[in-house]
Amino acid sequence: MPQNTTTDSPPHPPDSARVLLTGATGYIGGRLLAVLQADRRKVRCLARRPENVRVEPGAEVEVVRGDVFELDSLRRAMQGVNAAYYLVHSMGTGGDFAEEDRRAAENFGIAARGAGLRRIIYLGGLGRDGDRLSSHLKSRQEVGRVLRRCGVPVLEFRTSVVLGSGSLSFELIRALTERLPVMITPRWVSNPTQPIAIDDLLAYLREALTIDLPESRVFEIGGPEQVSYADLMNEYARQRGLRRWMIRVPVLTPRLSSLWLGLVTPVYARVGRKLVDGLRNPTVVHDPAALDTFAIRPRGVREAIAGALRDEDQQFVATRWSDALSAAPPRKTWHGVRFGNRLVDSRTVHVDAPPRQAFGPIRRIGGQTGWYYANELWTLRGWLDLIVGGAGMRRGRRDRDQLRVGDVVDCWRVEAFEPDRRLLLAAEMRLPGRAWLEFEVDGTSERSTIRQTAIFDPVGLAGLAYWYAVYPLHQLVFAGMLRRIAAAATRDPSTETTMDEGDKPLMNADRRQWNR
Repeated sequence: MPQNTTTDSPPHPPDSARVLLTGATGYIGGRLLAVLQADRRKVRCLARRPENVRVEPGAEVEVVRGDVFELDSLRRAMQGVNAAYYLVHSMGTGGDFAEEDRRAAENFGIAARGAGLRRIIYLGGLGRDGDRLSSHLKSRQEVGRVLRRCGVPVLEFRTSVVLGSGSLSFELIRALTERLPVMITPRWVSNPTQPIAIDDLLAYLREALTIDLPESRVFEIGGPEQVSYADLMNEYARQRGLRRWMIRVPVLTPRLSSLWLGLVTPVYARVGRKLVDGLRNPTVVHDPAALDTFAIRPRGVREAIAGALRDEDQQFVATRWSDALSAAPPRKTWHGVRFGNRLVDSRTVHVDAPPRQAFGPIRRIGGQTGWYYANELWTLRGWLDLIVGGAGMRRGRRDRDQLRVGDVVDCWRVEAFEPDRRLLLAAEMRLPGRAWLEFEVDGTSERSTIRQTAIFDPVGLAGLAYWYAVYPLHQLVFAGMLRRIAAAATRDPSTETTMDEGDKPLMNADRRQWNR
């Protein structure tokens, strides 16, 4: 592809132009990548850890290693690129995130100007300067100004709360509403905001590639309603059939609120302390120009929350938990790891066998083969489930050796299946929440890694109490199960038997509990 220049450029990048995407391992960037892949766009992703970028087979996507703090890597990534999405920020770091964001934007602008880019698309935050912006919102808007100074036309979107399964704002709302029947809330829960559904935000980002852009523009985007965080929590509770009470007090400052938020939702402790400081600012749309410029009519809060809840299961199935586990630094706790409202316990073991052989015992799990360890405890759990009206363990499985999506496996159902690679089982027993058991195998022709992950999505305090009560048994049963699976994987498949053999120590499982 010939090098592009800024002279005599068309009004927008042609469909055949390669697009640079930063932030593809993040929430919005990852979903935008899926949209661009569906559009058959030629995309180049810049990532510090390319292995964490999920690319659909057959997509015209390049993944290159690079860092916004390394100018040379940016210059290499921008070769042959016409337009770029800038979807990175440093709020999750422990240092001066505003200074890091400023330096990263300066590097990106210098590289973009040198490469002759015709467009930068940037996602910032709503808020007016006269409202004494928080350091977070001030930094987001400063990044836009720094990018515009580079001389390349910049299309900047400014948004407030993004509502979608897995988004930070939605997970905060969900965690608070699910866990606290009575909330003592600070003043910021009454501040106005203008949420936007994730699908509508992606539609804006998608259309930004082809809209005419002779010069830099800032667009404020949001849904049709101005609501408060209290309104969002009440609407979530209504759709979930929960009754919640809020007692508002004027004494919780944003700093104290962030400490409270970190206590209730520890998964967001680091980011939450900076994000909650911005909740004192109204984040609403004052300039509706986006409605006149783009052919998008955003949905309301009720529909956005309903869509997030409706899509939650599919989002979970489509997301590989091991990817999320490896994409974040570890934070070990005794009881498992919380991903939003979910609790996750993950462990791995290495075996001297190719993936096909290592996956064999997993493919045959349940039914006549059994569960490889503590079969008596599994049977007891099945009887207890039958007593309370559940499915129990009596259903067995359709075929001892083969699986397909939708198959019953005792008290589980196959929700996702990739031969010799991945099995996801959804629990159909009676539980105060939802549960999954996932197995993943990856490796070479001689050696494989088996990952076993137990996931629980509790409902209220009863669900949390259940998790903590059975956790010691999980340590016994799941650790033993993984050892037996590893032992079976190293035997000749033709001599493989059921789980009645001794539980001989084979190796030390690499048990890890991570916090996203």
